Amino acid sequence: MKKPKPFIERIKDKARELKRETYALALAYRHPKTPWYAKVFAAVVVAYAFSPIDLVPDFIPILGYLDDLILVPLGITLAMKMIPRDVLDEARERVDEEFKDGKPRNWAASAVILLIWLSIFTWVILKVVRWTQGISID
Repeated sequence: MKKPKPFIERIKDKARELKRETYALALAYRHPKTPWYAKVFAAVVVAYAFSPIDLVPDFIPILGYLDDLILVPLGITLAMKMIPRDVLDEARERVDEEFKDGKPRNWAASAVILLIWLSIFTWVILKVVRWTQGISID
């Protein structure tokens, strides 16, 4: 009788599978047979999943991990439903071949998320400075 894996090992297996599916999605959304709406949605999901910077930082209690635990897997699942099965199968095969030695970094996605955070930070600082000076901005 096979002994069940410990909980932490099952979680690690799920995380590895999620990474594999994310890479497959990254390859599949570039395929010519993928519909345009699936390309757009998948590109956003992949960029966010690969980005080292989250829109909701992990240090915020509960909400910080909500995107990693729910939003990213949900986005990947929805994007994969939009992509033809043969395209996904081909992408999964390429993932198994190409990414044995490590994973690529998506610096463009990181830059976009960083710019969003910097914009928000700058806007907040401007609001605080103007508020302390008694000037209203909108």
